[in-house]
Amino acid sequence: MTAPLVHLVRPPSSDSLAAPLLVLLHGLGSHEEDLFSLEGAFDPDWLVISVRAPITLRPGSYAWFPTRFTDRGPVADTEQAEASRRKLVEFLDWATQEYNVDPKRVVLAGFSQGAIISASVALTEPEKVKAAVLMSGRILPEVLPLVASSDRRNKTSFLIIHGTDDEVLPVTHGRSSRETLRSLGIEPDYHEFPMAHTISDESLSLAVGWIRKF
Repeated sequence: MTAPLVHLVRPPSSDSLAAPLLVLLHGLGSHEEDLFSLEGAFDPDWLVISVRAPITLRPGSYAWFPTRFTDRGPVADTEQAEASRRKLVEFLDWATQEYNVDPKRVVLAGFSQGAIISASVALTEPEKVKAAVLMSGRILPEVLPLVASSDRRNKTSFLIIHGTDDEVLPVTHGRSSRETLRSLGIEPDYHEFPMAHTISDESLSLAVGWIRKF
């Protein structure tokens, strides 16, 4: 079967089967090579995949869904967001079989729009996601009606990282995501850093250490 999404792969250092899987998901207008440049920071025993979003904006620029930035904040194309959520779920099913990884040790780590799609998949398909790292993202309100039941979703852990100087998605989005998860009975690990809409060395170090627990 052809892969549902274009992606890059860093194999684990060991040839043993059932390695844990880390899936990196880039932001709006970026591409799979962006976060893949960080693969050396992650545990060598993990298989690392960096996925290209399915919507082409222009050559080398991709999106999980179109977004309009308005005075009232970002407005997502919810139909495209749902289509991408489903496509990523399909990809996870494919990848766990194709690469012989441990399906119970799958971690999503997304930046910006990649964080948004990570949250959507983790909340709706918690059996497929052990943990999710949401870097400079938010949780779409439109995904809440699709969230899994409480006995299912409490099995997934969340780390939220946000910059206090974020000019694209202000830190209020990170704080709102924390409160949304709490309203669902999930207590996320939450951290703010004095940074803009980016991944700093300090925030990356935190994420790497957190992911290692799984």
